[in-house]
Amino acid sequence: MKATLISKENSEAKLKMEFTGEEFESAIVKVYQREKGRFEIDGFRKGKAPRSLIEKRYGENIFVEDAINDLFNLNYPLAVDELDLEVIDYPRAEFGQVKKGEPFEVTVTVTVFPEFEVTGYTGVEIENVSAEVTDEDVDKEIENLAARNSRMVEVDRPAKDGDTVLIDYAGFVGDEQFEGGTAERQPLKLGSGTFIPGFEEQLVGASKDDEIDVKVTFPEEYHAEELAGKEAVFKCKVHEVKEQEIPEIDDDFVKDVSEFDTLDELKANKREELEKAAAARAENSMKNSVIEKVFEANDFEVPDVMVQQEVENMMNEFDQQLRAQGMDLASYIKYMGQEPQEFRDSLQDEAFKKTKTRMMVSKIADQEAFEVTPEEVKEELEAMAKQYGLEVEKLTEMIGVDNMKVLEDDLKVKKAVDLMYESAVKK
Repeated sequence: MKATLISKENSEAKLKMEFTGEEFESAIVKVYQREKGRFEIDGFRKGKAPRSLIEKRYGENIFVEDAINDLFNLNYPLAVDELDLEVIDYPRAEFGQVKKGEPFEVTVTVTVFPEFEVTGYTGVEIENVSAEVTDEDVDKEIENLAARNSRMVEVDRPAKDGDTVLIDYAGFVGDEQFEGGTAERQPLKLGSGTFIPGFEEQLVGASKDDEIDVKVTFPEEYHAEELAGKEAVFKCKVHEVKEQEIPEIDDDFVKDVSEFDTLDELKANKREELEKAAAARAENSMKNSVIEKVFEANDFEVPDVMVQQEVENMMNEFDQQLRAQGMDLASYIKYMGQEPQEFRDSLQDEAFKKTKTRMMVSKIADQEAFEVTPEEVKEELEAMAKQYGLEVEKLTEMIGVDNMKVLEDDLKVKKAVDLMYESAVKK
């Protein structure tokens, strides 16, 4: 097979693959050997009939189409490698005139990764993001810890904002009780905003055993169309009023909820945790800033096929998230009142940005000729294994040899992002 590059413009390449008559004949013989077992010819056991008799019975080109497909499928990847093409889509092939035993050629058009240069990715000016942690931040973290270890206690007083009431309720539109508007002993935290607007406010001041008519108007965009925009009355009975009892923050509390003995020790630990988290957030924010600036400063072609692949990835990931919650993408789209194509169109801009960003950073890694050592791959695998709670050997087996290059490419991308960030001028 002879491969020749005809043209390569932007993100499209055209190449020619030429096969000799001998290569064509050899491919036909291989197809005959593979397929002869399915033919029955009188006077011959199944699979023993000569090729000439099979071609006479079923047509002289009976094996030609499969032979051409075999030649193409085997040699196309070789041609791509020989011509050093980075293809990103399925090829479109045009076959020339084919005659058994004679040379033939195939013209292939395929989308390839476009050629471009990324400039201005070092020394980018960005705003410095503070990672300062204040005493108030530490105190707030301790207060949140105390709140998580609080308990609800019943109180003998009118309910106030922040309390939790235990109620029965039944909803009516006019004199008719509507479906789905009834509950018994339903807990409701006042001020949480979890019920219809205006509902919770009317229970402030209610006491145990009170019966209250709560009057509301359903939002115009309410999901139950038969109730949208309508006035309703919920007949409520209050069974309990509870308040949150937060433990006193002292050394005894610290001993109960942590491995530390004193409040000062816990505060020091929380400060260290907050500082690490703040530093990571600040670094990520600045990395995003420098990527955004380089993104805006560089204009190059982004093949639509790559954008559509990213759209598919986004839809698949979202579908998996929904299924973990007992839903699926098709049901979600229907619930949102959209058509599938309308939802897909809504992802185009984000998919374009993700695709261009990935192309840009990958290109920087290529321009810098970054390499990844076996030690770096090992460190990354160990970190990933720890994150997912797996043995390194098991994770390596799950990733597979074929996907190891993807991991190496990701590490090169990280090096490119680090280069941009570390060389940035932070003001």
